[in-house]
Order: sequence, then C-alpha cells, then structure tokens
Amino acid sequence: MKLTRATPQAVKYACLHFHYAKSVPVNTIGYNVYNDAGEWCGVVLYGSWANKHIGTQYNIPQGGALELVRVALNGKQGQTSKAVAMSLKQLHKDVPHCRLVVSYADCDQAHLGTIYQATNWIYTGQENTGMVSAFIIHGKKVHKKSVYSHNVVIDGKKMPCPQTLEMVRRFLDPNAEAFHTAGKRKYLMPMDKAMRRQILPLSKPYPKNDEWVKIDRSIFKDKETIKPGEICPQT
Repeated sequence: MKLTRATPQAVKYACLHFHYAKSVPVNTIGYNVYNDAGEWCGVVLYGSWANKHIGTQYNIPQGGALELVRVALNGKQGQTSKAVAMSLKQLHKDVPHCRLVVSYADCDQAHLGTIYQATNWIYTGQENTGMVSAFIIHGKKVHKKSVYSHNVVIDGKKMPCPQTLEMVRRFLDPNAEAFHTAGKRKYLMPMDKAMRRQILPLSKPYPKNDEWVKIDRSIFKDKETIKPGEICPQT
C-alpha cells in the first residue's frame, strides 16, 4: 500500500463516488491510497470542517487539532485500517503542530468505529443523541448546514435560511420534518505522549455488537506503516 498527497480533483471524485454522504467537506489535507497493485482506491481526509474549535475542550489552540473527515475508499485497498494508520503517520510529518485527531462513527449508519478500534483510538462515548441534525425536505435528508446555504427574504432582507423547522417549512417545504439523529460515537487519536496522558482518563470500553470480529493487527508490522502504539512520536 502507498499514500500520496491528494489533489482537489481526486478528493472530489472519491467523496462523491465512494462515501455515503455524497458531499465534499472543507479539508486541510488529503491522501491518495493505492493498493499493492498500484490501483488508486480513494482518499483519506483531515480538516477542521464545521468545527474550527474542535480542540478547545482539550486546551488545544485553533489549528492544533484536526478531524478525520472522510475515509472515502472504493474497497480495493483491502485493509482500511492500515490506510488510516499510514495516513496518521504521514499527517504527523506534514502537520507537526497537530496534537490531536478527532473522528466520529455515525450511529445513523450503524457504524461502531471498527477502523478506529483496530488502530487504538481512544473511545470517549456517544454524543448528540436525539438532536435535530437535519431535515427531511421533499423526501430527502438535508443537513442543517445545507439548509443555511439557501438564501431567503425575511422582512425585506436577504439572508441564509434559519435552521429551524418553522422556517424550513415556511421557505423550503411546507411538509418538511425534523430528523433526530441517533448520535455519533467519538474517537480521539493523540499525536504526542503528553496528549495521550491527558485524554486517556476519558477512555471508555469500545462499543461492540454480535458480529464484531477482532481485526488482525499484524497488518501494521511491515516497515511501510506503524504499529498501533507507535503513532505518537518519541519525546
């Protein structure tokens, strides 16, 4: 497996064709993933996306924490966890001031976060259960950010559509409904030993289901990548 820096064109194609969200997040850095046969398999992306203050609660200044915003792969990579592990190692080289990476497993998609569990991320629990995360507009699920991108006229002034069911029904679809999310499972990857010590007390047991199978971690032992405990640099 090999990684290279991804172009905007590669990012767009992978996000629209290989990921269920079918959208392209604002990202700061992305990596192409190639399998052993040299076939392009998609991208792994990191960025601040919707939350520029993602590290605030961990006393990390803006820019010091990133989110793993997309793993948009076509399945030909074979080992997704290996691709993520390799991308974390490269991210540390390319963005040395990044001290923490955050990612989420979408409960609405029944995701447990198996990729993160296989690479020793720290699981801190489930968030935002029951919150209105989107609206059903004309039969389609539309994220609140997309609602805000629609311009409407209120009291003679042009402005983004307010993210409330009342306003969505008023301006976009009179039959719209609120979508209440099942929440997201939050995972943290510290990029230095001090950060690991800081967040380790937040750790909770990994969520499982009856079909969960422990991943063979020997995939991380070759010289091209890293072992789960070696993502943190030496201090």
